[in-house]
Amino acid sequence: MLVLALAGLAAPAAAEITITVDRSNFQPLPIAVTDFSGDPELGAKIAGIIAADLKRCGYFVPIDKAAFPERSMNFDAAPQFAAWQAINAQALVTGRVSRDGSGRLKTEYRLWDTAAGQQLDGQQFFTDANNWRRIGHIIADAVLTRITGFKGMFDTRIAFVDESGSKENRRKRLAMMDQDGANVRYLTRGEDMVVTPRFSFNSQDVAFMSQRRGEQPRVQIVNVETGQRQVVGNFPDMTSSPRFSPDGQRILLSLQQGGNANIYVMDLASRTTTRLTTASAIDTSPSYSPDGQRIVFESDRGGSPQIYVMSASGGEAKRISFGEGRYGQPVWSPRGDYIAFTRQKGGTFAIGIMKPDGTGERILTEGFHNEGPTWAPNGQFLMFFRDPGGEAGGKLYMVDVTGRVEVPIPTPGYASDPAWSGLLSEMR
Repeated sequence: MLVLALAGLAAPAAAEITITVDRSNFQPLPIAVTDFSGDPELGAKIAGIIAADLKRCGYFVPIDKAAFPERSMNFDAAPQFAAWQAINAQALVTGRVSRDGSGRLKTEYRLWDTAAGQQLDGQQFFTDANNWRRIGHIIADAVLTRITGFKGMFDTRIAFVDESGSKENRRKRLAMMDQDGANVRYLTRGEDMVVTPRFSFNSQDVAFMSQRRGEQPRVQIVNVETGQRQVVGNFPDMTSSPRFSPDGQRILLSLQQGGNANIYVMDLASRTTTRLTTASAIDTSPSYSPDGQRIVFESDRGGSPQIYVMSASGGEAKRISFGEGRYGQPVWSPRGDYIAFTRQKGGTFAIGIMKPDGTGERILTEGFHNEGPTWAPNGQFLMFFRDPGGEAGGKLYMVDVTGRVEVPIPTPGYASDPAWSGLLSEMR
């Protein structure tokens, strides 16, 4: 159920707090998030979700509640700005939670600039009480957007591969959770091995590859809300690397034929397929640009795995990776400004980004085994998995495009192949 945001509670102030994260001297913004008044239990929980989201992204430093100069806030009155300035709270979040006669929640929030002594943002939301966690994420997104200018990323889900058991007999299930690790659900039971889940850009559909012992791998689509599953095509050879088009109407596939693999596009309504590459090589891991006009993919047509870009209708491909090492798993940013990739060089695996023409290459993180980059819907953060080797398994991490912020993402056990959804409020 989507949450309805009503009109703002006040006009934004003329003076604004801003964060410029690409500066070399960047410092996270100190922010105070007070417990919301009204319902004492949910008020504290919602405030906790907001503070945790803002802290995890690395652009904010929530101030310890023990230092707060006001413990009981009157939501309808202005804060004591001088007192909040004294503890270096540059921004302040206040709120109120109440229930109507049917038990539905009304949640109100305000964002204050303490130096200017003015309100920056204010909204109210009505929703079912079970959506209280989403309310916290939505408010955290509103704060992030108002102060940084970036689109939200907290009211989202992550599909991933949950791994358990020994390295030789590892059970792999398709799982889903909120972006902060809460509300884990399993979408497959483990009879089939699953890899490479990919969210649709604008729906709750996830494409993934599954394989049952003794059978060819198959690309399937599951709706995470209904659990309904469907096999995409019935190819005699191995299919892999599914990826939705931006409009959700098509899906890219890599289809193996002998020693080669080529990229195909399937129209999901008619189930017709069109071959896009014809090189005597292994072409795989395709990803659309956000406007749907181009495709980036991995190919060894030049002798080693590298990254190429071509028209979405096929044709000549242009190589864009020229650094040392083997490049793979490219994925286009939702903003269109970068392509993320993995790079293997010697015994290390790096997660990096480059511009669509191949310039501006930047390594964000490097280690023994980093793989599977996936973009947040705001194009400012990436999630990936890191496998330390040995009998251990992968863990999920988040990194921003500056490389300064890197944090672990909690999962029940080992995890790999994360896929970040779009904002839930924008899903159909």
